[in-house]
Amino acid sequence: MEEINNWADEALEKLIKKMPVVATRNSGRIPYLTKDGLYEDMSEAGYCWWTNGFWGGVLWQMHNLTGDELYLREAKILEEKLDRNLMDPFGMDHDSGFKWLLTAVADYKITKDDKAFKRGLLAAENMAGRFNLAGGYIRAWNDNGDGSNAGTAIIDCMMNLPLLYWASSVTRDPRFSQIAKAHAQTTINNFIRPDYSVIHIGRFDSTTGEFLGSEGGQGMAEGSSWTRGQAWALYGFTMSYLHTRNNKYLGVACRIADRFIERIPENYHIPVDFDQPYECAWEDSSAAAIAACGLLKLSECVHYESEKKNYKNTGEMLLKTLYDELSNWDDSVDYIIDNCSVAYHDKEHNFPMVYGDYYFIEGLLRLKGKDIFLW
Repeated sequence: MEEINNWADEALEKLIKKMPVVATRNSGRIPYLTKDGLYEDMSEAGYCWWTNGFWGGVLWQMHNLTGDELYLREAKILEEKLDRNLMDPFGMDHDSGFKWLLTAVADYKITKDDKAFKRGLLAAENMAGRFNLAGGYIRAWNDNGDGSNAGTAIIDCMMNLPLLYWASSVTRDPRFSQIAKAHAQTTINNFIRPDYSVIHIGRFDSTTGEFLGSEGGQGMAEGSSWTRGQAWALYGFTMSYLHTRNNKYLGVACRIADRFIERIPENYHIPVDFDQPYECAWEDSSAAAIAACGLLKLSECVHYESEKKNYKNTGEMLLKTLYDELSNWDDSVDYIIDNCSVAYHDKEHNFPMVYGDYYFIEGLLRLKGKDIFLW
């Protein structure tokens, strides 16, 4: 692994050099996508968007790594900007974990700021309020008051559950954790296929709780294997294991990880969907980075050395491929990782996104033993 350690040291040096420039250029902004290499600001038109916490995660990881107060100041500014979302009931959804675990909860863990604690707990209370008792799931999206999304849950929510586990741990109130575990069990029952690939969108009868079926969502088609969904499930069940120590979750995480690894192409470039045509060149580097983070954490949880080695080595190779072939360290552009995609059927593919960068940074720092665990 000497070669891998060498590249990771080199990447870490480049990260430390580039990110102060990027953070300064994006002062007071909420990044998501880029235009001409620079992040666009979501502060107004997209102030409730689900990705708005990832820049906070970048800032807290960099503050933990370097101690630079620049990152702390900018993280605090972003956290305050998200209050507009927190006070908008129509903008709150199941993605509260993505938004407030990486901002307010991270702030509280690091600084013990009471305002940050209250923000995190308020977000957790809202997320818990989305639980459908009949179906045992956390409702994903809102609608226009017509109930059209009342029965909708998606695989992404597995990565939001740590907000509820955190709320139980700090309040000693088990109801948050009970809701998280109920949703995880519903996901096992309805979202995990026999081959341990996963579905993206599940529909329930919101009154009776009956599972009505699945949709292809952001993948290629119903029944296909959307790679970012597989990564959310891999990492998400690993998180549920870490927060509960329930071996059922560990077993599911391992089987999903095994299936993901089986389908990784020889060049380690992760497609948008594992079932897409061979000639299709659409990639999702964010799925690679998310899976890498999950695999590295999973390698710390399993007991057999063969599993530890397999998960750790695969996570390292995914990150190394991103570094070698898909990274940009020029500080005149904001992004690091290229060739991400939102959904298979979108018109555009293979572009940078802030959460691709966040998970790459988290994975790199985890590989070097320098990350702060924000989930």
